[in-house]
Amino acid sequence: APAGVEVFAKCEYFNPLSSVKDRLAVAVIDHAEKTGALKPGMTVVEATSGNTGIAVAMVCAQRGYPCVITMAETFSVERRKVMRALGAKVVLTPDAARGSG
Repeated sequence: APAGVEVFAKCEYFNPLSSVKDRLAVAVIDHAEKTGALKPGMTVVEATSGNTGIAVAMVCAQRGYPCVITMAETFSVERRKVMRALGAKVVLTPDAARGSG
C-alpha cells in the first residue's frame, strides 16, 4: 500500500472451518432462534452442494440441533464425510432429478 494508506483484510481462514459460509450459517441459525422459528429439539434441514451444509452442520453440532443435509448423489464424497463427522444425517438425492429429487 502507498504511504499513509491503511489496508484491512478479513481472513476467512480464521473462521472455525475456514470458510466464509461459517458466518452465514451462524447468522441463519441466530435469526431462526431469535424469531422463534427454531426451538430446542427441532431439526435443521439444508439442501446444499457442500460448504454451506458443512457450516450448518457445525453450528447445529455446537448448539445441539439435529441436522439433515440433502445433496445430489454426484457431489463430493469428502464433503459428505465431513458433514457426517459433524453429526449431520446426509440424504442423497438422485442426480437425474436435478435437485428436485
